[in-house]
Amino acid sequence: MTACACDVCPPQGLSPLAEVLDQLRHEAEKLPRTEVITLPLLAACGSVLACHVLAQVTVPPADNSAMDGYAVSSAHCVDGALLPVSQRIAAGQAGTPLASGSCARIFTGAPIPPGADAVIAQEQVEVLADGRVRLPAVQPGSHIRRAGEDVQAGHVLKRAGERLRPADLGLLASCGVAEVLVYRRLRVAVISTGDELREPWQPLSAGQLYNSNKYVLLSQLDELGFDAFDAGTLDDDYQRTCERLEELAGQFDLLITTGGVSVGEEDHVKAAVDHLGQLLLWKLAIKPGKPLAFGYACGTPIMALPGNPVAAAVTFLLVVVPWLRWRQGEHYQLPTPQWLPASFSWRAGPRREYLRVRSEQAGLARYANQGSGVLSSMSWADGLAYVEPDSQIQPGEALPYFSFAQLLA
Repeated sequence: MTACACDVCPPQGLSPLAEVLDQLRHEAEKLPRTEVITLPLLAACGSVLACHVLAQVTVPPADNSAMDGYAVSSAHCVDGALLPVSQRIAAGQAGTPLASGSCARIFTGAPIPPGADAVIAQEQVEVLADGRVRLPAVQPGSHIRRAGEDVQAGHVLKRAGERLRPADLGLLASCGVAEVLVYRRLRVAVISTGDELREPWQPLSAGQLYNSNKYVLLSQLDELGFDAFDAGTLDDDYQRTCERLEELAGQFDLLITTGGVSVGEEDHVKAAVDHLGQLLLWKLAIKPGKPLAFGYACGTPIMALPGNPVAAAVTFLLVVVPWLRWRQGEHYQLPTPQWLPASFSWRAGPRREYLRVRSEQAGLARYANQGSGVLSSMSWADGLAYVEPDSQIQPGEALPYFSFAQLLA
């Protein structure tokens, strides 16, 4: 790959993505956290912990059997030994001390009886007609789960700032934790702008389009675990835009708008934010997604995304998702790209270009039409690969690639 420009040298007036993310992290982390609430485990998936969580018990609480079989004293198990079965121990039961010269029928998860130091799998045992069993030789400790080998009581299970995933909930439950202290989930309003927008069930007149952006954004916000609200569609009217943003500002933790941040005479969001508060960022040095703005409207953070569907979706993934993670109190680290070979050639312009691609056996395949309004490219793709400004790539050259799963993890 040959390159004469980089992400730190963007076209005049445009902000490089890395610089924007650094500034957004600073802005997110200086804001006060949302209030701390208590949630039962089944309601806490996706929430961010407000304090460390400690194990209430040791797991396992005692040595137990790793499989169905026979608990024995290894000293009495020469190969072919015949031993009587002195007791039966199921999971949830406590056995009695093992009688000398005997074995115990035991099941997975049952505690090891005193005097036993190994378990022999039932498949390795011959049961005789008189009830005795023929056993192979065994090493001490075989098929035994030791007390505390998973977790010790008092151990820090999860730390403040970690987002809870399904496996985390299982871990907490296994250690006697029934509820957790978490930050209240962010409330996010999505506001569409544009006289031309209609809902899918409405008929279209000349020049009108169906609103796809809100369906992408609201669904992804919900998938990410935030409380999303459809704040409707604004006509291209400056006064009404100011009024609506002011009305919503006090009710939500973030306002997201789509459209209205370019340089056209009917683009009023940028001017409204300037009027109601402060615009900190405008114009991003990526393609698609240049007309992106961030600021504060009446003290509430606002992300103004482009109106083109692909540009809105890409900037949401690259910019809004990290800000939301940081604002929620999560110790979030940006994903690291995989480097995969491209199966196509491409020449980038003066901005870093994010291509809709699919990871295939032969390498990254590119959707044919990379236009910022071609939403079918996002539906077809499984991730984004980027090409640095003014770079030419050839088939076989490696590109940095982010799967959508990575970007939304």
